[in-house]
Amino acid sequence: MATPTLHADTQAGGATDALQAPSRRSSNRHTPSGWRHWPQQAWWPWLTRGLALAFFAVVAGLIFRQARSVDWPAVLQALRDLPTTALALGGALALLSHFTYGSFDWVGRHCSGHRLTRGTTLAIAMTSYPFTLNLGSLIGGVGVRYRLYDRRGVDPGTIGQVVGTSIVTNWVGYLMLAGVLSWLWQPPALAGWTVAPWQWHLGGTVLGGLPLAYLALCAVRRGRALTLRGHAFPLPHWPVALWQIAASATNWMLMGAALWTVLQHQVAYPAALATVLLGAVAGLVLRVPAGLGVLEAVGVALLATDALGQEQVLAALLAYRALYYFGPLVLAAVALGVAELRWRQGPAQGMQRTLQ
Repeated sequence: MATPTLHADTQAGGATDALQAPSRRSSNRHTPSGWRHWPQQAWWPWLTRGLALAFFAVVAGLIFRQARSVDWPAVLQALRDLPTTALALGGALALLSHFTYGSFDWVGRHCSGHRLTRGTTLAIAMTSYPFTLNLGSLIGGVGVRYRLYDRRGVDPGTIGQVVGTSIVTNWVGYLMLAGVLSWLWQPPALAGWTVAPWQWHLGGTVLGGLPLAYLALCAVRRGRALTLRGHAFPLPHWPVALWQIAASATNWMLMGAALWTVLQHQVAYPAALATVLLGAVAGLVLRVPAGLGVLEAVGVALLATDALGQEQVLAALLAYRALYYFGPLVLAAVALGVAELRWRQGPAQGMQRTLQ
């Protein structure tokens, strides 16, 4: 009798193992592995926050050190000495840059097919852009832009597509310029830290290759959306993608030209452009509204020389900030206030006509 009992226990054990084996195999299949699954790991948020905090500490230390060494009365005097013609031309270039950025929403209009006119679309984008620059994308790119489009009957899905297209447009041109700039300009040594030319060229080439890959992907897909993990990402046809790269690169170049003009051409144009590009990324990583203090720290570190003192550089950067950030914000606030007032008066007048 012992034999059948042992045999039954063996069968039961085998059955148990058979039931547990698929579970173990299923568990193994769902265990994230490889670099693609790093964002799913518990340590990933801590790593990204740690890197952001380290970057913040470096830039904050740079700002603090420079702020202590600045002769502020000399900065104010340098501001007063800036030629009116340089400020006027810098302001015109800043306005042209805002216009160019506003045209990004024309790309979104083309891709989404909404029926607002080009003029209305441009006005919405140019009104929301200064809020994005000074108060962050949540207020400007999402809050103001969504509100203005929604008031004109555009559905949330279409608004989201327009905003997403604008974001992609902005960065494909940035990456293209960054790639080209790496071959035209070499950053100076900062706090004893240098980058070898081959490393700088390699990094720039990789960045510049990303917009080309995007253009090639759009050409291959021929307007078909790209589906990744169940999510569809709309892709334009390649001529529209080329339009995105050209418009964005033009906008960033105009930003660099505005700063270069305020600097009165005392530095090479690629250096002024690099200041704008690197300052934008530093401000984005640190999430400082308007990149306040960050652009100035980056500009002084990159542009100040024995021939061009940090007081003169800082004065030009402050003037550029006033022309490109603060001035357009005042105009955008007025435009938004007028739009809100007209919208509120519209329903009220309609109600009065109904009562009469």
